[in-house]
Amino acid sequence: MLPKTFEMAGINTSFQMKSAGLLSLLFLTMSSFAQDYRPDRVPGVVIQHVAAREKLYVGSPSICILPNGDYLASHEYFGPGRAGKSRARIYRSADKGRSWQQIAEIDGQEWSQLFVHHNTVFIIGPETGGGDVVIRQSTDGGHSWTQPNTEHQGRLLKGKFHAAATPVLMYKQRIWKALEDLGGPGGQWGHGFRSFLISAPADADLLDAGSWTVSNKLGYDSSYLDGHFGGWLEGNAIGGPDGHVVTMLRTDYRVNGDEKAAIIDVNDDGSKIAFTPATGFIDFPGGCKKFAVRYDSVSRLYWTISNYVPAIFRGGNPERTRNTAALMSSSDLKHWQVRGIVLHHPDVAKHGFQYIDFQFDNKDIIAVSRTAFDDAEGGADNQHNANYLTFHRIRHFRHYQTPEQWRRLMP
Repeated sequence: MLPKTFEMAGINTSFQMKSAGLLSLLFLTMSSFAQDYRPDRVPGVVIQHVAAREKLYVGSPSICILPNGDYLASHEYFGPGRAGKSRARIYRSADKGRSWQQIAEIDGQEWSQLFVHHNTVFIIGPETGGGDVVIRQSTDGGHSWTQPNTEHQGRLLKGKFHAAATPVLMYKQRIWKALEDLGGPGGQWGHGFRSFLISAPADADLLDAGSWTVSNKLGYDSSYLDGHFGGWLEGNAIGGPDGHVVTMLRTDYRVNGDEKAAIIDVNDDGSKIAFTPATGFIDFPGGCKKFAVRYDSVSRLYWTISNYVPAIFRGGNPERTRNTAALMSSSDLKHWQVRGIVLHHPDVAKHGFQYIDFQFDNKDIIAVSRTAFDDAEGGADNQHNANYLTFHRIRHFRHYQTPEQWRRLMP
């Protein structure tokens, strides 16, 4: 049996859970390379906790930085304990992530991303799992939100759609967001996801469906990856190194633990996407799970925090191996380097740091995680069904180094 110890690095805060459901936690300032192995210590700052007995699990963490420097985070719940439409919860921190307060709850918002545009905060994603795509606006820092009652008030697409908290890209005077619909062949998970992109002029009314261009859709092909392609989903809109937008997607591929991602090309006005299977699949540590990719203009590198699988954990199901979070970078989107391990727990079954969304904050990265970890009631349901939303800070991320105790996990 693996020991129930937790190792952490690069995170400057730590909280101790006093009892189940208790969210008043002691804030501790720690060094960037902390070596505190107390088994009851939850990594980072706990924003929200829910016991596994509630049959509610934390999903879709998202984070943005408001114009005044405050942080905003969101998530919804999934699982059998949820009734009806999803309710996204909104939290705000006025002290750089040291403490958080829930300030709103949105009825009907799932798998969604927060973003700021023209000093106004938005949230975009399906109204519910497999539902219409909606966008909402808040002019008071996340306390109140518009209602997507019509196609002129935020109801962008009608149908059955899927998404994730992946970046909303501002690039070449347009707003871009990667999505999926569920129009592919059914019968097996992953086959139904079809990738597409929506985009709008940067000065357009983003609540008006008429402002948005919708691309064609690309879906499952059984011939991809020598017949081992299980589907793609949770795409990232990215400004590529050649100046063109691409969509980079999580790819369901589970052969020998060699994870991959897919890169789809996008034309300049966002109306057409195309995929070349011979060159479009790339090796990507952690690519079998959701990831977010953002470009840093200082280092001139693309960055992500992925669920890379260290060699000692290979051999299991890579899609459910989520106990390690690695900081990675690339200069060209095709070749990725693991720069360091930022979160890890030796147990795979009931521990995970997943669906991480992040932002650059000067020299640091700030991030939110869907975290499965120990609590006073027996811990998470499993590594997938997370019981925490946690906040993390990676200080001086461009110069991050893996601490000694985790170097064995590096490639």
